[in-house]
Amino acid sequence: MKRLLTLVLQLIGLLLLVPAVAIATLRYDTSRNDGPSTLFPGGELVAGELYRGPEPDWQFTNTVGTIELQISDPLSSRLVWILESEGKIYIACGYMGTTLGRLWKHWAVHADEGDGHAVIRINGVRYERQLVRIESGPALDGIAAKMASKYRSPTSRADIEAGNTWIFELAPPTTASGD
Repeated sequence: MKRLLTLVLQLIGLLLLVPAVAIATLRYDTSRNDGPSTLFPGGELVAGELYRGPEPDWQFTNTVGTIELQISDPLSSRLVWILESEGKIYIACGYMGTTLGRLWKHWAVHADEGDGHAVIRINGVRYERQLVRIESGPALDGIAAKMASKYRSPTSRADIEAGNTWIFELAPPTTASGD
């Protein structure tokens, strides 16, 4: 009987260990890739032309569901929603009002506490941006309305102001010379 119990426990351990190792391996491999997968964060965004020129008309993003976002510290990339409102672009990070959300979406904490430098890739083109967290103000009305219409999200201005959803403007990059 003891031998059977040992065999069953070993089998259960093996059934748990194999998927755990496979998931850890996939996550590690993806972290070294050019961009994220659907499930796991990726590495540096290197492929695609780096956009140089005047600020684009971001309305084209109204037909784009997700974009690739890379933050620099720590260097990683992920898929995020993009919102255009009044000619500016934004990204949203939900579940930030909970401990689990902050652990799961730790990239937003890093972005908020870091230098804000980011690279986004949309339709194969990379854009350098500066992440600026928006916590209050009239812009949140348009952003919340866009989230509702584009993604059917119930997020309201009050949810954003309460810190449950974090909003970052993807502002043009700042330069050291102040240009």
